[in-house]
Amino acid sequence: MFTVGYQQLSVEQLLRKLHENGIETVVDVRDVPFSRRPGFSKGALASALGKAGIAYVHERELGNPPENRERFRRGEIEEGRAVMLERLTSGSSVALERLMERARNERVAVLCLEALDRNCHRQLIVDEVRRRDPAIVVKSIW
Repeated sequence: MFTVGYQQLSVEQLLRKLHENGIETVVDVRDVPFSRRPGFSKGALASALGKAGIAYVHERELGNPPENRERFRRGEIEEGRAVMLERLTSGSSVALERLMERARNERVAVLCLEALDRNCHRQLIVDEVRRRDPAIVVKSIW
């Protein structure tokens, strides 16, 4: 399993990085898959990925809700991480299991905005995946 943030990428650069890493499916973990950046909203991104031979799946349950994103923006990182971890271990557990099943059977990239995993809730998702199934290797696409 891989993680990728599109913050500093164009759609073309993202597609190139995904192909370089043999990605078969992108799992979008944004709560609301909308972007002000051209090509990164759900419909446009799914279309571009499809044309490139890469499947697109949106797992909203793995997204970071707006009120919690505000904690991260205010620098309340530990509080935000605690809320997201609670979400992952309770209501989002089924979506996390779906992600893990995909990762066991295909090359999957978990996608969100932030360029660096450590600045994104993606890090909590992959940490929880590793905790639940240490056999799933996780790498970042830079």
